[in-house]
Amino acid sequence: MSPRNRLPPWHEQLRLPNGREVLIRPIRPDDAVPLRAAFPLLGPDEIRQRFLYAMKELSEDQAERLTHPDPRTEFALVAAEPLPPGEALVGAVARVSVVPGSREAEFAILVSHYIAGMGLGRQLMRRLVRWAKGKKLERLYGDVLEHNQPMLQLAQSLGFRRESAHTPGLVRVALDLR
Repeated sequence: MSPRNRLPPWHEQLRLPNGREVLIRPIRPDDAVPLRAAFPLLGPDEIRQRFLYAMKELSEDQAERLTHPDPRTEFALVAAEPLPPGEALVGAVARVSVVPGSREAEFAILVSHYIAGMGLGRQLMRRLVRWAKGKKLERLYGDVLEHNQPMLQLAQSLGFRRESAHTPGLVRVALDLR
């Protein structure tokens, strides 16, 4: 690839099995409005699987917080249309956040049902793991609803092990990064 065609770090253009082009890239402040606008397109189960409770909208404050990660302790990616941030429809979000005072980080991934089952969760999770290893963290974990079998299977295929989440209905999956 010639230098002028290279994408910036953490960017990758993919063609999904359905032919749709997406760009995986770090989240940008301009993504807040499209994220809020697309939230009603999510089904109740998708929202519950990510936020662990029902929500009707993504508030302005929540969108602001999500789109302004602290680069020292947080990392967030989106899979979006290959358009400029603020114009691109966002189909997936992945986030990792270092637990204060520890060498651990918690992850969360949300992939819209419109593009679920096409390998984006795996692509996003691999990048979260790579970021966490680059920060020299020792452990990456996330809490998953016990009936979210696709996420549990994905985590297992990437080497995560199941733990008790100490909350009924949840399973904690954890990956040792050492």
